[in-house]
Amino acid sequence: MCGIVGAVSTRNIVPILVQGLQRLEYRGYDSCGVAVYADGLQRARSTDRVAELLTQVQQEHIEGTTGIAHTRWATHGAPAVHNAHPHFSHGPGADAASRPGRIALVHNGIIENHDELRAALKAKGYAFASQTDTEVISHLIDSVYDGDLFEAVKAAIVQLHGAYAIAVFCKDEPHRVVGARAGSPLILGVGVEGGENFLASDAMALAGVTDQIVYLEEGDVVDLQLGKYWIVDKSHKPVTRAVKTVYAHSGAAELGPYRHYMQKEIFEQPRAVADTLEGVEGIVPELFGDGAFRVFKEIDSVLILACGTSYYSGCTAKYWLEGIAKIPTQVEIASEYRYRETVPNPRTLVVTITQSGETADTLAALRHAQSLGMDQTLTICNVSTSAMVRECKLAYITRAGVEIGVASTKAFTTQLAGLFLLTLALAQSKGRLTETEEANHLKAMRHLPAALSAVLALEPQVISWAEDFANKENALFLGRGLHYPIALEGALKLKEITYIHAEAYAAGELKHGPLALVTSEMPVVTVAPNDTLLEKLKSNMQEVRARGGVLYVLADADTRIESGEGIHVIRMPEHYGALSPLLHVVPLQLLAYHTAIARGTDVDKPRNLAKSVTVE
Repeated sequence: MCGIVGAVSTRNIVPILVQGLQRLEYRGYDSCGVAVYADGLQRARSTDRVAELLTQVQQEHIEGTTGIAHTRWATHGAPAVHNAHPHFSHGPGADAASRPGRIALVHNGIIENHDELRAALKAKGYAFASQTDTEVISHLIDSVYDGDLFEAVKAAIVQLHGAYAIAVFCKDEPHRVVGARAGSPLILGVGVEGGENFLASDAMALAGVTDQIVYLEEGDVVDLQLGKYWIVDKSHKPVTRAVKTVYAHSGAAELGPYRHYMQKEIFEQPRAVADTLEGVEGIVPELFGDGAFRVFKEIDSVLILACGTSYYSGCTAKYWLEGIAKIPTQVEIASEYRYRETVPNPRTLVVTITQSGETADTLAALRHAQSLGMDQTLTICNVSTSAMVRECKLAYITRAGVEIGVASTKAFTTQLAGLFLLTLALAQSKGRLTETEEANHLKAMRHLPAALSAVLALEPQVISWAEDFANKENALFLGRGLHYPIALEGALKLKEITYIHAEAYAAGELKHGPLALVTSEMPVVTVAPNDTLLEKLKSNMQEVRARGGVLYVLADADTRIESGEGIHVIRMPEHYGALSPLLHVVPLQLLAYHTAIARGTDVDKPRNLAKSVTVE
């Protein structure tokens, strides 16, 4: 989840390193730092944001032509300067802290055997200045270093258990940076001037610097020098990786007229959904890749693996897949799936859902499913170059664009769009979709951008709700059927960025326990489309009112639910049938956003969280 940038150049590389960190800050913002070679190792670290780090390096006149930088999401060790990356190794000895450092290193991931390695290194005389697992790697590399950093890194990583992406350099080889990855993403950027080369967690970090990108594979080690680089694979054999032109526009990370990235991304949803559906003229399995027709014909069930918001999109898709395509569907939390006994079925289509395509738990769950003989795999993903896309047979790229706000919004709605297309394609391949039904569904999907724009126009009404929520500490969300996962997603959004404790329930479960929590101080948000469960939902709402609870209802126009004492209604522009979840989630996103504004929290960078969860 941390962000890494590294470079070898003939020019002062610090501005590029810091700019790269600013673009990667969504990956972690507990601390940040930069280290460069300038007649030895120089370093600046901070527990403030990257903007403050920039001020620090300018005041301290830190400059260099070789360097690494890092923005951190804390795992081992609290957010503190001594735990911030880059970490130095000073070599063994009682006077280590007073001697100049030799090895500088940054790391994304978790080293599971760090305690064992720490003990061995302490026995050799190494002193530790932090509580991090990362410092273990820097000392380990130092302990095997014999004049060749590339060889030292290769020797060290074979002793590491866990996940890592690292960038490291040594003061004794000032124009060389070595990177390695296993379980965490790392890319190589091939420079376009002066023979410079780069490392980064994401191509966006290098936008405007280079668009020539090499995606390192699992187990790769890369050696960057001026005008050249070389790569070895997990067996340490030389290998050639393709150089791809990647247009990672820096403008995608600009706020424009918006106050926060989350607000920008909420309002980008009509365009994001339109882009995701662009070119879909008819429902054909080949939308998901070559060979999809054969795969769809052969499978008899679906297993969805995902985490967080993506898991809720999968829960929504279960209703579609079973209701429209008539295919038995199981949705699993990816972080739990591989740790229990399951009954594998080789005729299952394993569907992973992920915004980044690098989510560690989801990748591990995919590999576990494959190890059980389920090799028919498909991903719904926002990043075409990600590990998930490379490891699945089939894929649908959602084209949401860069999402920087930690609380996912447009990635969720575009995932739903992709999953609905998958439902229709599977239904068609099984002979369960008539031409009339296909035409009606396509018409509804093409109207989605306009329908989403109409929902966004409800923002002023949502703001009035947010003023009520701002002084609350608890909230309930209710939904039934297809909209129960939307209630779950709404509760997640509220808790993520406002720090209000929020829970969601299938409304029929209210009387089985949660009703005990209902008082006038517990707002109850209800998703109320005009579907077959509406009258049941109205009864659940009456249960809340009878206990003095206050209802906040997102109701379709023809539901005959009116505002009154203890009930606040926002009327949705239109009923949207099976695609209604894409519309009803938008006011819930806006509610979380404006409540966070009213409470003064950090909307885009909520405490303890980060984007792209690349650790388990």
